Amino acid sequence: MSEIKDMNFMGMRKIAAALSIVLILTSIGSLIFQGLKLGLDFTGGTLIEVAYETSANVNDIRKTLEVNGYEDVTVQHFGSEEDVLVRMKEAYRANLGDEVLLVLQNASEEDVVLRRAEFVGSQVGEELRDEGGLALLLALAVVMIYVAARFQFKFSVGAVVALMHDVIIILGFFSLMQIEFDLTVLAALLAVIGYSLNDTIVVADRIRENFRIIRQMQPIDVINRSLTQTLGRTLVTSLTTLLVLLALLWVGGELIHNFALALTIGVVVGTYSSIYVSANILLYMDISREDLLPPEETEEELDDRP
Repeated sequence: MSEIKDMNFMGMRKIAAALSIVLILTSIGSLIFQGLKLGLDFTGGTLIEVAYETSANVNDIRKTLEVNGYEDVTVQHFGSEEDVLVRMKEAYRANLGDEVLLVLQNASEEDVVLRRAEFVGSQVGEELRDEGGLALLLALAVVMIYVAARFQFKFSVGAVVALMHDVIIILGFFSLMQIEFDLTVLAALLAVIGYSLNDTIVVADRIRENFRIIRQMQPIDVINRSLTQTLGRTLVTSLTTLLVLLALLWVGGELIHNFALALTIGVVVGTYSSIYVSANILLYMDISREDLLPPEETEEELDDRP
């Protein structure tokens, strides 16, 4: 059986680098000038839960509230098709829940019951935002230490740059599209870091192994061979994960829609970055076989052997 021919992944590394730079600059620009559309978890506001007798149409409820002057309203099913959770940035008032209930009752032919009306403070949202950002930075720092200890410093730089690349592009997408950024999306970002890191480590492990066993080959060719050998595993993992995420996007409901969307983007971008970002960084840092060979023992260490 003939050996599979190595694919020239790195032949497109300059185009990939230019694409990544454009995406990152666009994302950063959008984050600076437009910002994220922060959800109620971060900005503070009012939570109202109501119950219908039969299945409720969240789109009709949202339109009804907007027509009656309530702005920045998010409506989603909560637990069942009959239970509805309304999130609004309007400041909490003692009778706000009753006002919303009256509007919904007038627009519906069935009885609507108010389950609860609560206030989410902006101070709590600020703490969540700060702690979430700290969690992301801590995750990147731990990744860099782990990869440097397991592989080599150049690999850790490539891994962290790839992860930062993924996170910035996801944030940029949510900023450009003005899709609500809440705690579920923050959780998805942390999950993307884990997914992308796993893919990057698999590729890095094969690159290290090939550098050690292949002597007469240029670094770019070693990396191309390593990427070719791991391509099947990468595609199978990514496609099966995407099938689950697409199912969540279509039938998972509004409650986890943004979570599934962030993960879907993360899987696509993470697969791309494992090939064209982390490996590209290794070439720019002049990775070589000597970087991955264990250090030679000194004469003193040889003399100290029993």
